[in-house]
Amino acid sequence: MVKSKFLIWAAALLILTGCANKDTEQEQLSVERLYNRAHKRLKKTQYKGAAETFEQVELEYPYSQWATEAKLMGAYAYYKDESYDDAVMALDRFIRFHPGNKNIAYAYYLKAVCYFDQISDVRRDQGETAKALESLEQLVLRFPTSKYADDARKKIVFARGHIAGQEMEIGRYYFKQHNYLSALNRFSNVVNNYQNTEYIDEALYRQYEIYTILGLPNEASKAKRFLEIHYPQSPWKNKIS
Repeated sequence: MVKSKFLIWAAALLILTGCANKDTEQEQLSVERLYNRAHKRLKKTQYKGAAETFEQVELEYPYSQWATEAKLMGAYAYYKDESYDDAVMALDRFIRFHPGNKNIAYAYYLKAVCYFDQISDVRRDQGETAKALESLEQLVLRFPTSKYADDARKKIVFARGHIAGQEMEIGRYYFKQHNYLSALNRFSNVVNNYQNTEYIDEALYRQYEIYTILGLPNEASKAKRFLEIHYPQSPWKNKIS
C-alpha cells in the first residue's frame, strides 16, 4: 500500500501549492494566514487541528480562492487523523459543489481510500469493503486515465476478493449447520459474481457437494464439469470422487 499512500500525499502537496497568488487586500492576507496556519499544523501531524482550521477557512472565507482547496485539504487532514466519517463528509461536499475542479479525481480516490483503509478481516462485516468497491469502481468509470486509476484497479481486485471471502465464510457456516439452501446461495453468489477471485474453485466444489446432497445430479454434474474444465489443477477438483 506504499504506492497508494504516496499518491495521496503527493496529490495533497499539489493542492497545497495550487494557491500561490498574493493579494494586498486585508481579507486576502487574513485568509492566507489562516490557510498557512492549517498547513503548518498538517506538517506537524496535528491532523485534527489542521482539519478544523481548514474548515475555518471554508466557513469564514467561502468565496475566496482558498476555500475550495481548504475543503479538500480538510478532508485529507481528517483522513490522516483516521476520522474517516468526517473525511468522507468533506469529500462528498467537495464532489457535489466542485465537479469540474482539477482535483476531482483525487477527491473520488481519497473517498475510496477512506473506506478501503477500514476493510476488516473476512470474518467480520464487510460493509466498508462494499463501499470501498463502489467508490473505486466509480473512480475508474469516471476517470479511467487518471493517475489514480491503476491503483484503484488493484484495490478493486483486493476488495472483491474480500467480499467473496466473507461469502465463503458464511456459506461454510451454513453448510456445517446443514442449512444447505442458504449455503448454496452464498457459494452461487461467488460463482456468479466473483469468478476472478481465489475462492471460485472451492465455490464450484461446494455447489457440486450440495447439489449431490440435495439429490440434483444434473446441477451437480454442471458444477463438476465447469470445475474440471476451468480449474484442472485445483485441489478442490481432486476431492471429487
